[in-house]
Amino acid sequence: MEISFPKYFKYTIILLGLVLLIWFLQTFKSILVPICFSGLFALLLVPLCERLEKWRIPRPVAILICIIVVIAFLGGLIWLLSSQLIGFIQELGTLSDKVNEYIQKVQVFLLKNFGIKPTNGREFLTKNIGSLQQTGTTILTGTLSLTTGALSVLTIIPIYIFFMLYYRDHFRRFMFKFITRDKRSTLITTIDNIQKVVESYISGLIIVIVIVALLNITGLMIMGVPYAVFFGIFASILTIIPYIGILIGAALPALYTLVQTGSLVDAIIVIGIFAFVQFLEGNFITPNITGSKVSINPFAAVLALIIGGEIWGAAGMILSIPIIAILKVLFDAYEPLEPFGFLLGDINSNSEKPNVFTTLSDRVKTIFNLKKEKEEQDKVSK
Repeated sequence: MEISFPKYFKYTIILLGLVLLIWFLQTFKSILVPICFSGLFALLLVPLCERLEKWRIPRPVAILICIIVVIAFLGGLIWLLSSQLIGFIQELGTLSDKVNEYIQKVQVFLLKNFGIKPTNGREFLTKNIGSLQQTGTTILTGTLSLTTGALSVLTIIPIYIFFMLYYRDHFRRFMFKFITRDKRSTLITTIDNIQKVVESYISGLIIVIVIVALLNITGLMIMGVPYAVFFGIFASILTIIPYIGILIGAALPALYTLVQTGSLVDAIIVIGIFAFVQFLEGNFITPNITGSKVSINPFAAVLALIIGGEIWGAAGMILSIPIIAILKVLFDAYEPLEPFGFLLGDINSNSEKPNVFTTLSDRVKTIFNLKKEKEEQDKVSK
């Protein structure tokens, strides 16, 4: 006999399951975060590893080559950003003096025109602007200490990547153990489709970030903005946050340009550069590279960033967009969960515009089929 439970009991169980899931993710953060990063890198390296294996390179050697390429790329990127970031933090002291001059000018203007008494600008700077230097130094030293303390984790991730790539066929056979033989072909097709879509989305997202970073850096260098590399890469990474990311990414270099040069026009031009790059990214770069295979709507992306930050901190914010993209692919592949995939998807990707030629051809086919059915009915009646 089947036991039927009331709906409120089912919903209570679902809520308890979500609470236990969040508790599990937070409790085992030190184990799950390296595994998630390793899985993400493993998915990205599968095509390269398979290509090296086709060239008759042994799988262990091919995997080691892939890992060395990733380490070299990330090491160069971190070195480039750290040098720019150190110089930017050291310059915050001189920037605070310039900001103090602007505040005094604004206070004099308000006193002459509106009779508003000036406040202590230096005290304001000491509490707010001046604290940026101390905060930046604290973040930098904290990052260095965290890096030295997390060397064990950084050594574990390449090991995880190696074994995930080496035993990827074994993991696939492991999943076959849960289903019957007649359904394994369907599972193979589903797994291959999911893997291809996830690989194309994540690799396409990285390509988009690189292209946007190059465009941002080029525009800022033409304007002569210092630390163009840092500002350009920082803004390109934030493009994964729809609409909001470009505002955050453009605000920092625009304010820096305004304080450094004192020209409002230059600051507006900097914002215009980022807006133009964002226009290119949204209308030409992303559609042509990642396509419409996986398209996350802005609300789901922002919500994923907030939840990821609350659960796993900065690592959760980095992993949130790829994880939600993978979930959407899984939801779309599994029919009972397809509505959730539709909910996560973008409106433009969910509602495809009908093609005029396709609609016309469908109508012609329908008319032709109706005529054919009528002729067959006439033959039968005779």
